[in-house]
Amino acid sequence: MSENAIAIRNVNKVFNTGEREVIALRDITLDIPKGQFVCLLGPSGCGKSTLLNAVAGFALPSSGSIVANGRTVTEPGPDRGMVFQEYALFPWMTVEKNIAFGMEIKGASAADITHTVDAMLDKLGLTDFRHRFPKDLSGGMRQRVAIARVLALDSPVMLMDEPFGALDALTRRTLQDELLRIWAESHKTVIFVTHSIEEAVYLADRIVVMTYRPGTVKRDMLVDLPRLRDPSSAGFNALKRELAALVMEEQNRYQQAELTAAVD
Repeated sequence: MSENAIAIRNVNKVFNTGEREVIALRDITLDIPKGQFVCLLGPSGCGKSTLLNAVAGFALPSSGSIVANGRTVTEPGPDRGMVFQEYALFPWMTVEKNIAFGMEIKGASAADITHTVDAMLDKLGLTDFRHRFPKDLSGGMRQRVAIARVLALDSPVMLMDEPFGALDALTRRTLQDELLRIWAESHKTVIFVTHSIEEAVYLADRIVVMTYRPGTVKRDMLVDLPRLRDPSSAGFNALKRELAALVMEEQNRYQQAELTAAVD
């Protein structure tokens, strides 16, 4: 287990809505080696974000265990940095203050904070925006700040919950390439939630396809394609078709469940 960044064992998650219990996750077991880029893929309602939040320590499993970097997850921690779809920046802080915030909480020295913030601003092309506030930035620039804030903490694991889902196609591809460059340089472990099949194939070493609720592992596959990947290549599109068939099975189950619920 020491070679794994994350070890998930028999994880179940049940939510009590007051009227009934909803089984969000059922018997999830996964080993994620250090340095691997894993995408969790599936339709809405399959438990992707629930599983990610459990790894982050925001929503602990109802049963089972999660070990991150050799320690059982019982709460959020600086060893697991989280990037959300909605940026989660402090609107009253400038770009550089947002990036520095986590380091200040950890008690880093002023010199270390200055050095790290400058490095992150340069790495993510934010130097000219260091004194701007989030309201003055585009969605893509805000997400760069959110990624820079996690990188500044130097967390060995990065958890990303559809971080590019709200961006236009060009900005999305630019940030995907930026993320791959950072990942290749840093050797961090990445768990990335997405509902985009193309995004998963473009980014991941490994794709875990999840079933519609209750969320289980439908297919766990390694992506044997060279980097950088060409979305127009035959191999890329063959894998997209295979994944699309798997995901559509679950999407159809989701739509049928919604229709049944509406009739009831």
